[in-house]
Amino acid sequence: MKITRNYKYKDVEMLMAAETIVQSLSDNLVDLSVARTNWDEAYVTTTATQIDNAIENYLGKDAKLDLRKATAQVTAVQAPALRDLSFLKRQIEVDFGAGAAAMLKNLGFTTYLASARKGNQESLIELLYAFKQGLTAEIRAQIIANGTNEALLDRIVGYANQLKAANISQETLKATTKEVTEEAITAFNDIYNEVIGICKIASSYYKDDKLKKEQFTFSKVVARMSAARKVAEEPVE
Repeated sequence: MKITRNYKYKDVEMLMAAETIVQSLSDNLVDLSVARTNWDEAYVTTTATQIDNAIENYLGKDAKLDLRKATAQVTAVQAPALRDLSFLKRQIEVDFGAGAAAMLKNLGFTTYLASARKGNQESLIELLYAFKQGLTAEIRAQIIANGTNEALLDRIVGYANQLKAANISQETLKATTKEVTEEAITAFNDIYNEVIGICKIASSYYKDDKLKKEQFTFSKVVARMSAARKVAEEPVE
């Protein structure tokens, strides 16, 4: 009987998410070791090694290193982009008073900023593209006339293109899946089963802590690591 994958994600995507979740387990081991006596440093090391070996043996070192590099590029843009966006938002609120709400909505802040601040990569990209599209020559002139530095606006527009390029790189790598053996699929399934078990228990433990619960929700971890395909397909102007 042919062995099939028991997960819906691409192999590299699943394995990188599993690695991220095991790291979250390590980061929260003081709490979680109380809930599960077998969750200790040795367990974390063994599980992390199992994932590393699977990636290197069945997918190759290059796939892992390249994906990490692309993901790091996205992560590197997030912090400065959010800092600049938040700084601009405050200036608009001060400079435009009652008219600020409409302008912030038009520039994407109202819809996407809160989610982007929580680490949602897709929301940040959506915000940057909404900002880029909404920043007409007229609105740009109004913002600058009130004292905002033009360089700040240029940087924010630039982030959209930087994230676009990095996300395309991520998605290309994640979409590249070489043919794997049934032995590999069995190894991948074992890893997924182990990590999804961690997720079920840890997310239940943190049921009243939304942020930590999401660290152990497999689908949310994958979503945060993934680029927004819909946005990534938009052309860069």
